[in-house]
Amino acid sequence: MHRTRTAAATTLAMALAVLPLTGMAGPPGTGRSADRESTGDRTAAAGAITPVPQSAHRLPGRAVITPTTTVVAGPKADTAALELVERSLQAAGADRVVRAGRAPGGGQLTVYVDGPDAVRTLRDLGTQGTDGLPAEGYALAVGAGRIALAGKDATGTYYAAQSLRQLLPHRDHPGGQVPGTAVRDWPATPLRGVIEGFYGTPWSHRARLDQLDFYGAHKMNTYVYSPKDDAYLREKWRDPYPADRLAQLKELVDRARARHVDFTYALSPGLSVCYSSDADLKALTAKFQTLWDIGVRDFAVPLDDISYTHWNCPADQEKFGTGGGAAGAAQAHLLNRVNQDFIARHPGARPLETVPTEYYDVKPTPYKKALATQLDKDVVVEWTGVGVIAPTMTVTQAEQAREVFGHPILTWDNYPVNDYVTSRLLLGPFNGREKGLPGKLAGITANPMIQPAASKIALYTVADYAWNDQAYDARTSWGAALNELAGPDAGTRRALRAFADASYASSLNPRQAPELAAALDRFREDGNAGRLDAVLRTLRDAPSVLRARLADRGFVDDSGPWLDATHAWGIAGRSALALIEATKAGDETRAKELRERIPEQVKTAKSFVYVDLKGKRVPVVVADKVLDAFVDEALAGHAG
Repeated sequence: MHRTRTAAATTLAMALAVLPLTGMAGPPGTGRSADRESTGDRTAAAGAITPVPQSAHRLPGRAVITPTTTVVAGPKADTAALELVERSLQAAGADRVVRAGRAPGGGQLTVYVDGPDAVRTLRDLGTQGTDGLPAEGYALAVGAGRIALAGKDATGTYYAAQSLRQLLPHRDHPGGQVPGTAVRDWPATPLRGVIEGFYGTPWSHRARLDQLDFYGAHKMNTYVYSPKDDAYLREKWRDPYPADRLAQLKELVDRARARHVDFTYALSPGLSVCYSSDADLKALTAKFQTLWDIGVRDFAVPLDDISYTHWNCPADQEKFGTGGGAAGAAQAHLLNRVNQDFIARHPGARPLETVPTEYYDVKPTPYKKALATQLDKDVVVEWTGVGVIAPTMTVTQAEQAREVFGHPILTWDNYPVNDYVTSRLLLGPFNGREKGLPGKLAGITANPMIQPAASKIALYTVADYAWNDQAYDARTSWGAALNELAGPDAGTRRALRAFADASYASSLNPRQAPELAAALDRFREDGNAGRLDAVLRTLRDAPSVLRARLADRGFVDDSGPWLDATHAWGIAGRSALALIEATKAGDETRAKELRERIPEQVKTAKSFVYVDLKGKRVPVVVADKVLDAFVDEALAGHAG
């Protein structure tokens, strides 16, 4: 999306911890406030659930995982939710999970999923049900001998099952306990997810399947398929997919549906389309029909990163004229025909989406005015904020965008995308987005990195913000994301945190390596070399720890050259510290040896490269202007 403004953009200025929920508003449109609970109860009840629930508190008693656990399902209970509940109970230690029409009694734990029994149990436990909740909301209660969950709709039930999964213990035998808990939850904005919309090596099929699993687990409901270097989306948009490619897309669509994620197919014809051509309209809708036939129900026509100063066919200039207003009119003409000839004629299709050529800013222009006045009002417009990569995004800006485009706004947030700065991994949190923003939007989609597994750290935080922006804290969510990825092992968590800290900086997080930088500043103040050496040893050893212990092997593969560079910079940093200490001690022999060794260590640290889609070798960057500055400082200050 940002190829045309790269020069400006390239300047870069798991115990799950959560914030307590305090005095939050009730569901949109209810006029109610969420029940207030004591901070201690709230934290204990909600601490295992991510994204942070809108309302959660402790209930009396607790549920115990019994050897045989019964699931009582409502007549229309979501199949995926039921399967998730049963798998989670087995992972919690139940030897046998059975479905039955009613509770068996005899002290067995019973889990009610949707239907009248679930509603009655929620009420019996003193918990309000799903009345008044928006789409995808849910209620969940845990009490003595029973658990109940219900969704406002099928997706809400699935999300309730995801929250229950997080509350349940993980053990290989019965007897685990779940404290009494009540959760009533709903999303802050309707659409929440990811748009694979970067330039560079598209994600692999396997990585996409893994991403869809991740989105479902984190209550993200949208995946937009729009990789810039998929020729069948852009240069060859008129051409049908080969059978094997179409089969892969169907597998993605099926997986998305199973995870309650809407798969959006985004076709980008702007490089060659003739807006006034009946033949091109037919080619576009025929392509959409092929995707409809494999189960796609969400469609987009992005028209970004193209020129509208010239037409692709003489007929367009004759029909629309010239200039930005003419381009907007031409695009509105094509989009309206797609909306009317395809979307409206396919019951079950969701609103058409588009990315305008002017997809950023809130300044009125003839182009935006044409879209605002001529484009069908139900078409959703994607917008990147004030700038291609917006360091901040506010409620006022979203309101201005809604006014100037005249349509519902879905943000295409260009974070953590790194196609414009391929030397870096962007592992910091989603930041700079004002509280209240999600409520002004049709939704939030984040454009991820070329590296899919490494994107999960930032995407975890996007999911947190989009679901419950009022409770969102960037650093808290970032720490929780690291803990989830690292797993329970403390050493792996330390290693991942050190590695991610060294690749923290971005337009949204302008300070690089904040924890390492703080450790260096402490050393400059107090001279405690032992403490700093421990930090640098953790950084040096982090790559080997992650390669040996991290369960997500995709993250290790994605991060290969950055892991190598981090190890090498850790070595150089420790040598720089040793040089400072040797000089302080008057050990000139040792200091001379280090001064001669460090330049070669720095050269090694700078030698690791990322190889891009076109074979270009890009030197990678970690902890830049922090650890390299410390090494330079040591050499300059102790030159002998």
